[in-house]
Amino acid sequence: MKRMLPGTRALRTFEAAGRHLNFTRAADEVGLTPAAVSYQIKEMEDQLGVVLFTRSSRSIQLTAAGAVLFEAAADALDSLQRAAGRARRMTRGSAHLRISLSARFAANWLMPRLPRFRAAHPGLELMFDITDQIRDFDADDVDIAIRFGNGKYEHALSDRLFDMVVAPVCSPRLLETGPRLREPRDLFHHTLCYLDWKTDGMVWPNWRMWMEEAGIRDFDDSRCLAFPDSSHVVQAVIEGGAVGLADLAMIANDLAQGRLVRPFDIGVSVAGDYAYHLVCPESSGQDPRVLAFRAWMLGEAG
Repeated sequence: MKRMLPGTRALRTFEAAGRHLNFTRAADEVGLTPAAVSYQIKEMEDQLGVVLFTRSSRSIQLTAAGAVLFEAAADALDSLQRAAGRARRMTRGSAHLRISLSARFAANWLMPRLPRFRAAHPGLELMFDITDQIRDFDADDVDIAIRFGNGKYEHALSDRLFDMVVAPVCSPRLLETGPRLREPRDLFHHTLCYLDWKTDGMVWPNWRMWMEEAGIRDFDDSRCLAFPDSSHVVQAVIEGGAVGLADLAMIANDLAQGRLVRPFDIGVSVAGDYAYHLVCPESSGQDPRVLAFRAWMLGEAG
């Protein structure tokens, strides 16, 4: 009797169980109960005639045969996902462009400029994948991405959009009614907040770095408020009466509309090659949709 191979759903369940070595975590990932995962694995074992996992009261482990099938299942699912992404792109046609970008960049930089893009390219419809994750162009059905990083991405074309400068901002009301802000040392009398973030040796500009740029060497940063997200910094500035360090490119709209003001002209550049980059696969470099969006973005970025 010929053995039948498991279906895609069963392979996905098995791959998740093999990756986590935990039926409960695998169940959360594939949307089943742990009992259903266990039953599906047992069905696969009966179907294939091999034992895939050794089970104890506290853990599970792949058998040698299970490890062979796990590697093949992971490769097969990856190939299927990439093929599905390419197929979706083909069916979308030439009038749609799917862009992956963060919510922060979308809300603060791209959205205010979209009417100009639509006026310039009325025949091209933009679709958005809002995420902070780095997407796989094939597997995740993405044509082009806006990524913060050093611009070095394998098998991809990358354009740096603009230099990034971080500077103090506050609300107009604080400037009018709060303790005076005539020189950098006046900041000692205010609540100061900033984004606390680092990656691959790059530290996002903080208040100690800004004070050094302003020529102040005796600054005590122990009372500064550190936030894990830049949107929290802006919110604290607008609603909480703080002075915050913010990326000027991302708050240009707030500055233009008077919700935020700059008490000082001193800024600190983000270190190295780190910036927002426009990224697309090398194979899409001559796609008319990508070329149109790329030219427009670089023009807007100045």
